[in-house]
Amino acid sequence: MSNTDVVYGIHAVLAQLNQRPDDVIEILLQQGREGDQINKIRAFADKQHITCSVVSRKVLDQYAKTHQGVVVKVRASRGKTEEELVHLLDNLDEPPFILVLDSVTDPHNLGACLRSADAAGVHAVIAPKDKAVGLTPVVRKVACGAAESVAFFSVTNLARTLRMLQDRGIWITGMAGEASQDLYTTDLAGPTALVLGAEGKGLRRLTRELCDQLTKIPMAGLVTSLNVSVAAGICLFEAVRQRKLKGN
Repeated sequence: MSNTDVVYGIHAVLAQLNQRPDDVIEILLQQGREGDQINKIRAFADKQHITCSVVSRKVLDQYAKTHQGVVVKVRASRGKTEEELVHLLDNLDEPPFILVLDSVTDPHNLGACLRSADAAGVHAVIAPKDKAVGLTPVVRKVACGAAESVAFFSVTNLARTLRMLQDRGIWITGMAGEASQDLYTTDLAGPTALVLGAEGKGLRRLTRELCDQLTKIPMAGLVTSLNVSVAAGICLFEAVRQRKLKGN
């Protein structure tokens, strides 16, 4: 496994530089590319004494086709550990608000979920290490900076992690199309972990069994299911609404 990743795209790169500068190894800028954002990146490189190389577009295209004129080489990050998750939970001064993604494999979906999690003020996003996408360059690009701002935990045993959350008084709510309970009548105002399943397959059996309750998004049309990132956004902001009403 490589010890180096790349981050590309203006917003993702600026987020990386602002939030995790110590992980930056080298900045590659496209020859002839100018503008305020590029100037910010140059200034950061100068201030932090980071190598900033000007290269052709052809070189950047080898890393990604949608680089927007900038690619940053960074130390690889696969997500935080279970131990770091326990530390985060034990030091929160408000009811935990967590998003759990059970075996989501599409990097575009994970990136979009991270953006929604960032916007909703989620404390942690949790996903299994195996049979799930991690913090890839595509995820970082789609997330537009949220991959750097949201605490992402890649856990070895999701079932064990869910039990740990329950031991800390966090209510586990799984999203399932066949659930009898409606999202908008489900209490999400307290310590909450929302669990969404993989694209097409939904929650795995053990994950479903470990949930304290199952609920669903009411569907008025002919479509029977939503993309996981769309569903995550709907569920997270319903929880936000309830938490604000309760004063959390």
